[in-house]
Amino acid sequence: MTSTVDPFGRTDKLDNGMLEALVLRFEARGKHPQFSKMLRDYLDAMDIGATATVLDVGCGTGLAARAIARRASFNGTVTGVDLSPYLVAAAKRLAAEEGVAERLDFRTGDVHKLDFSDGSFDALVAHTLLSHVEDPLSVLKEAARVVRPGGTVGIFDGDYASLTFGHADPDKGKALDEALISALVTNPRVMRQLPRFVRAAGLELLACFSWVLSEAGGANFWSSAIEAYRKLVPKSGVMSEEEANAWAAALRSDSDEGVFFGSSNYYAFVARRPLGPYGRAAG
Repeated sequence: MTSTVDPFGRTDKLDNGMLEALVLRFEARGKHPQFSKMLRDYLDAMDIGATATVLDVGCGTGLAARAIARRASFNGTVTGVDLSPYLVAAAKRLAAEEGVAERLDFRTGDVHKLDFSDGSFDALVAHTLLSHVEDPLSVLKEAARVVRPGGTVGIFDGDYASLTFGHADPDKGKALDEALISALVTNPRVMRQLPRFVRAAGLELLACFSWVLSEAGGANFWSSAIEAYRKLVPKSGVMSEEEANAWAAALRSDSDEGVFFGSSNYYAFVARRPLGPYGRAAG
């Protein structure tokens, strides 16, 4: 199933209310200890140099860019590119609030056609991007193009086909999960294709990480997701506002009663552009 209404993939067309819902979700998600650990794990594997130039594609609020800039050994620069002027403005504001703005440069741009020369960056991250674009392979090829030979590419995203919430009626719960995924994610299975896409983009796969982010009993990580999804899903037409509100209320009630369940798989891949000419194996 491929969504054509994914709000995360058309942030340049959302109103400010919807965009602010995304900002709140991105930042709440990023502060969660397990989500922060996933980011640290794959950034560590990328072995980003102290003076590296890094590109964060689909940067959103700049969560990954700020995490790189905060690393104790990092004195390089990070450029963030996003489709939405609103999110770029939020990224600049948050970087200034955290005191890392001097190492960060955020700008609007299309990740399918980056405005950078070949080999411009030492490393590149695509943090929760590929599941929300129509043509993830073309984005990955652009990533490979702008990274120098020997440079690393880190790709992190949810395997949103696995996204599920518990429900008193299992059949209704399954239908609600499917409606949610179709409304919010363009390519819910894209991470299962990454080994093929990495090779097709002319990159070498170095490492793969996998996690399951589940909560049982009460909602913590998932509480901000539920609130954001409640606002975003009706825009797709797969649920009415009344249905989305009822869905969210049921999950909040489950959390209050200690019977909540929510879960999704997440994956990260670390790849390298070969030292040989772009698109061909080294040697």
